[in-house]
Amino acid sequence: MRPAAHGGPVGADDEERPRAAEPTEIPRNLAIDRYRGALVILMVGGDYLSGVQVVPAFLKHAPDIGLTVADAVAPAFVFVIGLNYGPSFVRRMPRGTAHAYVHVLLRYLALIGIGAILAGGAAATGVPTDWGVLQALGVAGLVCLGFIRLPTSARFVIGIAMLAAYQVMLDTSMLPLVLASTQGGLFGAVSWAALLVISTAVADVWRLGVRPYAICCAALAVAAVIAAMLVPVSKHRVSFSYVLISLAIAAVVFLAVDLAARLVADRPGYLRWWGENPLVLYLLHLVILAAVVLPGAAWWYAEAPIWLAVLQLSAILAVLSVVAWWMHRRRLAIRL
Repeated sequence: MRPAAHGGPVGADDEERPRAAEPTEIPRNLAIDRYRGALVILMVGGDYLSGVQVVPAFLKHAPDIGLTVADAVAPAFVFVIGLNYGPSFVRRMPRGTAHAYVHVLLRYLALIGIGAILAGGAAATGVPTDWGVLQALGVAGLVCLGFIRLPTSARFVIGIAMLAAYQVMLDTSMLPLVLASTQGGLFGAVSWAALLVISTAVADVWRLGVRPYAICCAALAVAAVIAAMLVPVSKHRVSFSYVLISLAIAAVVFLAVDLAARLVADRPGYLRWWGENPLVLYLLHLVILAAVVLPGAAWWYAEAPIWLAVLQLSAILAVLSVVAWWMHRRRLAIRL
């Protein structure tokens, strides 16, 4: 990782302040920064709340079949990665096709490595896990790299075909393996990769304008309804219907955020601070959360009353917000 003036980290991907040496860069997009910032805040809150017993179930991940508010956050973050994936790749093409491929390859391999380190750390604290969100994102990014130069329509078709093939294999032989893993495990990463591939195609439509993007959102919503009638919705399984429903939700919400950003002055704000450094804030929140969880006293975390849970979560968000503000003021961003 390297510090850079207002770049974006993983997925945030360099959406791209103009510099004289790189005329192919495009300015950062206010809507994307705000949307990404809101998603990181939701991820931080969701990770904390998942271990507090008093928190209602609809704010936690569904154990298997079902869809909760928390289940929609990770796919929305994959969708944001898809918004920037293509421009980030194209932006490096002037330095050579090989350079562009190697840069993206190393970025997502690094994510897998960071995820593996975090999984090892979790195992050392007595919370064993074989797979994590960063590994899933890393594999998805690597798979998507093979299709990013294809036409938009081809990526739509390939993404849907990947989802269909994944669901068939899930139903016929892979379900026990997926259910035994977190985030779907290595095989489940195929479904996350399909989501990313489709998201890059949706991003192309978004760049055509509001009207075609709104039509695309409507088509995704219809496809999601049909999928829900055919396949159980499950984040744990990363099912076909779960991916399409969460993608439709992410795309529609982003449409609203994008329209709002057109009405609000392009200036830094709370959500944008968070959106500029999602990887740093995500990793830092894991450290802070470990400090809350590790003492092991039930009253302090798992059985904490609502007032204590609110106080702890507020403190976590406050600390991370100060870090986000400080990095913004110093014009720092950490990216892979």
